[in-house]
Amino acid sequence: MLDDSDVDEVEGPGLPPLSPLTYLLRTHACMVAGEAIMAVALADSMFLSIKPDDARPKVILFLLLSFAPFTVVARFIGPFIERINGGQRAVMFGVALLRAVLMVGMVSSIKSLALFPLAFGALVLSKTYSISKSAMVPAVVRGDARLVEANSKLAKVAGIIGFGIGVPAYVLQMISTTVTLYAGAFVFLVAAVQAWHLPRSRNEKTGDDALGYDELHSPAVLQAAFTMRFLRGAVGFMFFHLAFWLRSEIAGTAWFALAIAIGNFSILAANWVAPWVREHMKTSSMLTTSLAAVAIGGIGAGISGVFIAGVLLTAVVNAAAAIGRVAFESTVQSDAPDADKVGAFAKFETHNQLAWVAGGVLPVVLRFNGHAGSWCIGILGAIGMAVMLRRRAVTEPRAGRATGRVRRAR
Repeated sequence: MLDDSDVDEVEGPGLPPLSPLTYLLRTHACMVAGEAIMAVALADSMFLSIKPDDARPKVILFLLLSFAPFTVVARFIGPFIERINGGQRAVMFGVALLRAVLMVGMVSSIKSLALFPLAFGALVLSKTYSISKSAMVPAVVRGDARLVEANSKLAKVAGIIGFGIGVPAYVLQMISTTVTLYAGAFVFLVAAVQAWHLPRSRNEKTGDDALGYDELHSPAVLQAAFTMRFLRGAVGFMFFHLAFWLRSEIAGTAWFALAIAIGNFSILAANWVAPWVREHMKTSSMLTTSLAAVAIGGIGAGISGVFIAGVLLTAVVNAAAAIGRVAFESTVQSDAPDADKVGAFAKFETHNQLAWVAGGVLPVVLRFNGHAGSWCIGILGAIGMAVMLRRRAVTEPRAGRATGRVRRAR
């Protein structure tokens, strides 16, 4: 963690002398834990307690409904976060409380269609929190040099908690889904308490709007955003493919829980090595390598036809997405310093979510076994890599000229 001397301490009666970053890390840890607990609870109720033919239409409806609100969220969520009294802190506190309320509501709706609008609300709140967290980071550290380190620590916390919470959540699920949901609600309440200790600050724009717009539309940023959409699409496909494919296997719940744990562990490992990788590789190369890993891993698992290879592929996909996200965030931070960060993250997060939904629809609409699903993921990665390389070949000669114009404008 960063030293407490690196940031201003949170002041208040009875509060320990902890840094704002510490409270943000604690809030993030609780939010990630709550997300993981909800995933385990809903994996059993939404997928495995409903016959596959009955579950697919409901999940398709849930995914398709996700498109409409996120197209609106992209435009309004950023300004909303900026206008609300208390800034990102108030939003994160409110989101955590609402997540707890939704978890309690799911207890009585776990076997009914009412579960799906509640899950949809949880999805919207999850993305609202993600945007608020990204906008909060500059307010809890001093200087742009600390941003990458702080983002890396947040990602590591997410990986550790996501991996470690899997077994306890599965044990609770074996007792009762109700117990699991109540435990998740409690964790979200703890997140709300931690979020309340964050500073009342706003992520104000200080740069020129026109210059910030040009920076967000530079070739490097657009290519990074394009790559993230492919990677998020692969993650969405992987999740729903495993959820339905493992239905046909013995101990399907256990296999799915194992896949979630493997995926979270791979995210942790990827975020741990990402700073080292970034020191030895350009961000554009990191993005291309991430797509290449998805392509090679998917095609390799498809060729092998081994059951466990299809399960382990989740590690490759999630690790590649984690590395790609670090490279993407680093690209935006370095190439768009004058841009509106809240609005930019709202836009990019929404596009990434839509890519996740688009990827998730395919294995729900179409029935893939492990072999075919692995091939689809590999082909998706290969297409993304080919398009990325072509875009780089076309835009890189122009990038130098564009960079020169931006520097002269400053």
